[in-house]
Amino acid sequence: QVQLVESGGGLVQPGGSLRLSCAASGITFSNYAMSWYRQAPGKERELVAVTRGAGGSTNYAYSVKGRFTISRDNAKKTAYLEMNSLNPEDTAVYYCNARWVLSAYWGQGTQVTVSS
Repeated sequence: QVQLVESGGGLVQPGGSLRLSCAASGITFSNYAMSWYRQAPGKERELVAVTRGAGGSTNYAYSVKGRFTISRDNAKKTAYLEMNSLNPEDTAVYYCNARWVLSAYWGQGTQVTVSS
């Protein structure tokens, strides 16, 4: 059974930082591209960042480039999203996604709220 479990969300003030984690089980983690998506109220889910299994190349949405860093630890089967200089527009539910060929899995999401 495949599971992706996100953690690390919470309430943070503008300018603050958070680190999200996504712990995977039931998959050959190193094969999978790991992504973080987010969905704000009333908006569509959007891709934030992705790290690919082979070589670990990364890509970011323009809105988070230079502020967020995606990484992975294949030995721990965990993906991370380091978020710095957070602003209220980053408020959303953040979802972890694992994808390889035709297989794709989602976590349950973790809430990030940026507010003073």
